[in-house]
Amino acid sequence: MSDRADSAGARSLAERSALVVGVTGIQGHTLASQLNKHGWNVTGLARRKNIDLPGVTGVSVDLTARDAVQAALHGTHPTHIFFNCWSRQATEAENCVVNGAILRNLLEAVEDGPQLQHVALVTGLKHYMGPFEAYALNNPDTPFREEQERLPYENFYYTQEDILFESASRSSFTWSVHRPHTVIGWAIGNAMNMGLTLAVYGSICRETGRDFVFPGSPEQYEAVTDVTDARILARQLEWAATEPVAANQAFNIVNGDIFRWQRMWKIVAAGLGVEAADYPGEPTPLVQQMANASEIWDHIVAKHDLQPYPVETLASWWHSDADLGRTIETFTDMSKSRRMGFLEYQETSNSFLNLFDRLRAKRIIPPLG
Repeated sequence: MSDRADSAGARSLAERSALVVGVTGIQGHTLASQLNKHGWNVTGLARRKNIDLPGVTGVSVDLTARDAVQAALHGTHPTHIFFNCWSRQATEAENCVVNGAILRNLLEAVEDGPQLQHVALVTGLKHYMGPFEAYALNNPDTPFREEQERLPYENFYYTQEDILFESASRSSFTWSVHRPHTVIGWAIGNAMNMGLTLAVYGSICRETGRDFVFPGSPEQYEAVTDVTDARILARQLEWAATEPVAANQAFNIVNGDIFRWQRMWKIVAAGLGVEAADYPGEPTPLVQQMANASEIWDHIVAKHDLQPYPVETLASWWHSDADLGRTIETFTDMSKSRRMGFLEYQETSNSFLNLFDRLRAKRIIPPLG
C-alpha cells in the first residue's frame, strides 16, 4: 500500500477534504450532504453555476474543457475525490471518448496534489450488462459479482476505470470503483432519476384518471431485481475511502434486498395515492405514454402551487424506459464488501416512499388527499 494510504487512517477528520464531482446529481448531492454532516471539508463540482448546498463550497466548470478545469481547480488540494457524473452521447464510442476525457481532465488537474489519498469512481451495472445497445446481445450471469470479466463491447465504464488505474499508478493514491444499480434519491434535473420520474408519472395518472401501469417488459415485471438508494451508496463511498482494507477494490452496491416489480409496483402506487393497474403483458413506454405531459404538468403545478419546474426537468422518461424495459435479469451480489465489513442495508420500499414524502414536502409533486 502507498505512503498516502498508510497515512490516511492517521489523519484527523478535520483534515479530510472531499471534492465531490457531479454534486448536483442524485449521487453527488446525497454524498456531499453526508460528508458535510460528518465533519468533512466539502467542495462540490458541477457544470451548473447554481450550486446551493449548505456547508459545501461550489465550483462550476465544464469538465470537457481541459484548460478551464485546470484553472477552476488551481489551488484545490483535496484528500479525497468522488467522481459521480457522466455525459450522455449518441453512441457508446462517443461515450468512451467524452466520458473518458472528463475523468482524465479532472485527474490531470489534481493528481499531483500533495494531499491526494483516494479517488472513488461511481459507474454502474452496465459494467456487467454492456451499454444500452448491447443488452439484447448479452445473457448476463446473475447475480453480478465483481470478479466477472469485462464484456467484449465498447463500454465507457471500462475506459474510465483504465484512466483511473493509470492515474493511480503515476500518483500513488488509492482508488475504489462503485457499481450501483438504478439509483433512487433526491435530485432535480438529473438524467437518470427513476424515483422522481415515477413520482411525476403517478401524479399525472392521479390527476387525469389514467391507468398507473407498469411501463416495462414482462421480464422486468416478473424477474428478481434490485436498486440502490443514494444514501447507502454514499455510506459505501465514505467507508471505502477511509477503510484501508477497501483500498484498490471494485464494489457492487445495492440496497441488500431483492424484489419483483409485480409487488413493488403496488407499493409505489400506494405511495403516490393511485391504484396499480393490471399489467398488460407488454411494454407501454413512458416516452409514448407521456408524450403530452408538458401541458398537463403545467396545469398540475398551477393547481397545487408547486415549484415551477417543467416536466422535462423532473422526469427522465427515456432512462426509466431503458431500465424497466430490459429483457434480461438484473440483480447483484453484495458478498465482497460485506466480507470486508460493510454491512449496511436499506429497505427498498422506503427508498421510494421516503423520496415521495420529501418531494411532497418540497412542493415538487402534489400532496395526497
